[in-house]
Amino acid sequence: MGIFPQLVLNSIIASSIYAIIALGFNLTYSTTRFFNIAHGVLAAVGGYAVFFLMNKIPGIPFIIDVACGVIVAGFVGYFLDILIYRPLRKRKASNMVLLIASLGAFTVIQALLAILFTSEFQTLPLPASFHKVFDVFGGSITLLQIITFISAIFVFLALLFVLKQTLFGKAVRAIGDDEEVAKIVGIDTNRIMSFVFFIGSAIAGLGGILVGFDTGIEPIMGMPLLLKGVIAVIVGGVGNIYGSIAGAFLLGFIENFGIWKISGEWKDAIAFGVLIIFLLFRPKGMFPK
Repeated sequence: MGIFPQLVLNSIIASSIYAIIALGFNLTYSTTRFFNIAHGVLAAVGGYAVFFLMNKIPGIPFIIDVACGVIVAGFVGYFLDILIYRPLRKRKASNMVLLIASLGAFTVIQALLAILFTSEFQTLPLPASFHKVFDVFGGSITLLQIITFISAIFVFLALLFVLKQTLFGKAVRAIGDDEEVAKIVGIDTNRIMSFVFFIGSAIAGLGGILVGFDTGIEPIMGMPLLLKGVIAVIVGGVGNIYGSIAGAFLLGFIENFGIWKISGEWKDAIAFGVLIIFLLFRPKGMFPK
């Protein structure tokens, strides 16, 4: 196995996960204009929903388990908006208040996952066919990891189509540009935002499920995924869907090639180093909105 081909494949796999998390976060942030910390824990919700279904209700087709996990994560995000964020928006709460509220939601959901499923590291059982290993120019990649990459591209293209070609997408972009003007022209901003939370949370859930099948799940998995997704968004460009993909892949490659000659423990430090460089010299990212 060649080191360079394997580093390239590892970078693509990591980038795909970052891209999925970043796409969901960027969608909700560009619409609601606040930093939703709870987005990270929704990835864990998706993973644990699949874990519950596979262990408590065996016999359900694999793809149905995954679809249910994605939908559960989406509805959790939807109800967070209905029960917490929407009432705060009606009271004209500041972005700081919404940020603190999302931190509270993150903490509560993470604690509930730990209570219901314990804090132990869990693995999601995967059909044997998904463990098949392919050789690509001297590097190894599993079928699941290929599906992860395809999923990231599919989510990107689906969001691109929805935002550019549908009335819902035009309403989302209008709210992101100016919420008050969107209200004046008759857009139901609260309803649109709730749907945005559902979609963004479902995407986060998909990312958590894919991570769960590849490496495993634990209640605290949400924060590391959120941080990498946010870094990818900032590097690529906040509010730009193309930037989410570009930032995720740049971050994934820099991380993995950065630890070529040093310990893997430096990976997070490298990621935050990239973030600081962009904040100092290009705060709007590679592709500003």
